[in-house]
Amino acid sequence: MSIGYACLTRGVNDLRYKTCRKQNATKENLAQLIEHNLAVLEDMIDYNQQQGIKLFRMSSDIIPFGSDFEVNDLNWSELFKTCFERIGSKIRRNQIRVSMHPGQYTVLNSPNPDVVSRAMDDLKYHTQFIDNLGVGPEHKIILHIGGVYGDKESAFDRFIEVYARLEDAVKDRLIIENDDRLFTIEDVLKISDQTGAPVVYDNLHHYINGGKLDRSGAYWIEKAKATWKDQDGKAKVHYSQQQYGAREGAHSYTVRIKEFLRYYQSVEPLNVDIMLEVKDKNLSAVKCILATSDKEGIKNLEKEWARYKYAILEKSQPHYQLIRELLKDKNAYPVVSFYELIEEALETVPSSKDALNSLDHVWGYVSNEADIKEKKAYEKYKKEVELSVESLPKAKRFLKRLAVKQNSTYLLESYYFDL
Repeated sequence: MSIGYACLTRGVNDLRYKTCRKQNATKENLAQLIEHNLAVLEDMIDYNQQQGIKLFRMSSDIIPFGSDFEVNDLNWSELFKTCFERIGSKIRRNQIRVSMHPGQYTVLNSPNPDVVSRAMDDLKYHTQFIDNLGVGPEHKIILHIGGVYGDKESAFDRFIEVYARLEDAVKDRLIIENDDRLFTIEDVLKISDQTGAPVVYDNLHHYINGGKLDRSGAYWIEKAKATWKDQDGKAKVHYSQQQYGAREGAHSYTVRIKEFLRYYQSVEPLNVDIMLEVKDKNLSAVKCILATSDKEGIKNLEKEWARYKYAILEKSQPHYQLIRELLKDKNAYPVVSFYELIEEALETVPSSKDALNSLDHVWGYVSNEADIKEKKAYEKYKKEVELSVESLPKAKRFLKRLAVKQNSTYLLESYYFDL
């Protein structure tokens, strides 16, 4: 069972995609953006390989206006063929399974023919992108069914009719998912019966939009799994947790480890891949992978602690000390306790004292190479934080600029600037 995350990689410096407005979408500009974005994707694949992450959803925005052929008429598949081949080789060699998930405006069952036409173009773009990587049909494109438009039965029929018109290359990759408002897992399974499209079960969507379906999550996952054929690879599920105090359906900032482990144990016999949908992205993926492995040992927790420690010191000195004590036993593997303490600390509002303590520790990595102007600026930021902890983000941005300037790998690979 692989555990992965979606689209963005956190805690790794400068892994950000770029785009532009239509009026700036010249051939030259688009080519530069695509080159940059493919380089970012390759760095993300490298990171995932290093961390042992085997499941990764790629962003839909790597090729700006990829499905708008009037705006972007570059032959990007050919222009960047070498890049695609190199990235695809890394994906295959490291057995990473990739996917893509078009956004809310890709709607196959709209009653508006123009919307449907654009949706079909968007699916062609996503298919072309994955095909360029030279990977098999187990690398998928996930899609919601769409809208109801006042008549659910007609909406069902339109999806099935449009699905039949899709190119075979698109159908080979397309999988369909239950949503949190309109189409339940039972609805999606019925559509799968008519189309043959494999089904992805989303637990949070089902919790919100499936209350009348009196069955366990494992039951629906097993039903969804039965829609996958051999060439589709291992069945996938989407897993997320509700963020406390937020709107219904909002994904949690981080995966709460004990809650995840209860879920994992319930689906482990089904042997499915688990895509996490969570705001801290790869940080939760690493957490869940370490928590479900009994072979990683204390060294991997120590590596994670090196990335977390200044973010935790900033939030709570007591939690910082408790984690240090926890990791002293080199024969133990207290992975759940470790992450529970981190989760508790990250929920804590920092005091000015703890924030300043953490700032000083981070400053120690860049202070020797800082010039007089930068040293004066740091003292100014410190005074602002001393007066109000709300000034902390500004001080951290300053320290990050220094870390980038000095190429401080240790700081840039930590989570301090991202948490």
